[in-house]
Amino acid sequence: MRAMLMILAASGTLAFGQKVEEIYGNYCSGCHGAKFEGGQGGSLVDGIWKHGGTDAEIFKSIAKGNPPLGMTPWEGTLTNEQIRSMVVYLREQERKAAVQGMQFPKPSPDTVTKTELQSYKIETVVASGLEIPWAIAFLPDGRKLVTERPGRLRILDKDGKLQPEPVKNTPEVIHHGQGGLMEVALHPDYEKNGWVYLGFADGTVEKVEGKKDQAKVITSVVRGRIKDGTWTDQEWIYRADPKFRSGAGVHFGTRFIFDKGYIYFVVGERGGMMEAQDVTRPNGKIFRLHDDGRVPEDNPFVKNKDAIPGIWSYGHRNPQGLAMDPRDGALYNTEHGPRGGDELNLVQPGKNYGWPVITYGMNYNGTPITGITEKEGMEQPVIYWVPSIAASGLDFYTGEKFPKWKNDLFAGGLAAQEVRRLRLEGKKVVSQEIVLKGIGRVRDVAEGPDGFIYVLLNGPDSIVRMVPAN
Repeated sequence: MRAMLMILAASGTLAFGQKVEEIYGNYCSGCHGAKFEGGQGGSLVDGIWKHGGTDAEIFKSIAKGNPPLGMTPWEGTLTNEQIRSMVVYLREQERKAAVQGMQFPKPSPDTVTKTELQSYKIETVVASGLEIPWAIAFLPDGRKLVTERPGRLRILDKDGKLQPEPVKNTPEVIHHGQGGLMEVALHPDYEKNGWVYLGFADGTVEKVEGKKDQAKVITSVVRGRIKDGTWTDQEWIYRADPKFRSGAGVHFGTRFIFDKGYIYFVVGERGGMMEAQDVTRPNGKIFRLHDDGRVPEDNPFVKNKDAIPGIWSYGHRNPQGLAMDPRDGALYNTEHGPRGGDELNLVQPGKNYGWPVITYGMNYNGTPITGITEKEGMEQPVIYWVPSIAASGLDFYTGEKFPKWKNDLFAGGLAAQEVRRLRLEGKKVVSQEIVLKGIGRVRDVAEGPDGFIYVLLNGPDSIVRMVPAN
């Protein structure tokens, strides 16, 4: 058997691009079962790992095997990249088996949902009339601003009624793939200056006869004011050089945080992968600017004549969550991994977060990206999720309506259709809990000034809020 596998490897049958499902079916299922249930070898989905259950220990077990017990060593036959992908695959299957039959909080307006620390009900704020809502901002007078990805900025009145007309004359938005009008946020001194900030896909669309329109876009940031339902006084905060625009339809990033006169925001890597490692390009970066768009003199790459001076950190893939801990000002982001490897990161100036050189995921089609998950000079995530949750909006809870959730971090998940509550102590996650699941793809989660937690859903396109049950 071993000799046969060596021949197959030499002939290229076990090519780097082989899908992990095929590798498992060809070389693992005979011992461990077609459905991972076990046979000659043990089950791979029962949560019992006789030789260590960490990712590193599972990797070692696959690579080195255990010949006295009949476990074939696969190093030399499978590459490190393929073995790493197998670890991701087994984690996916283990999770599927673990949650089978489990009950997660799936709330409805007519029921009380109980979680570990708090009970809540949901109220529907907007049931219909929105198209792919992406972000929400709360005006001081009780109204709310909501972005729709196709390019509209909508207003909810004080009673939560969606105004029929969007804000007029907002900047031109290119709705391309995953991009469009995404983030909206108010300046911390909004009541004095009226500034509203928008993050969106900016660029051009070329019409080509007989072909699909050709978009060239990247994430940009503007601010303006809303007067009598019209966008006015627009100023550019960040606009990338047009040479960096891309036709890719993925990974726009976005999200804003304001702190001490600065704005932090995200530009996704736009599918460029290794461009996230290049500080001469905006792709895959978190930026820090003064809130009027000026570059701070103490930014980490200001003295690098080749780097974009607004960059704060790099090596990111597609962050769609950004939040600051109210206790110590630490900045965190959540970002999409590929298939597996969504991350929560502690964002620090000048640091490299590794994508795509290191990752805990693999390609969506089951082929490897890399065989390593850590490397000197690259930051490790605070936690990572395998399988992916498709990380989205992120917010710390600071209100009084849910006192037992005070200072906890709430993270949305698109694919997982869930909201997770994470408790951090000393910049480490000490516990996490799924508090909402199964009512739609969670695009954003945000605390309102009323102390309730607002959840923006895609499919169905709606807004609900979590309120105390008693």
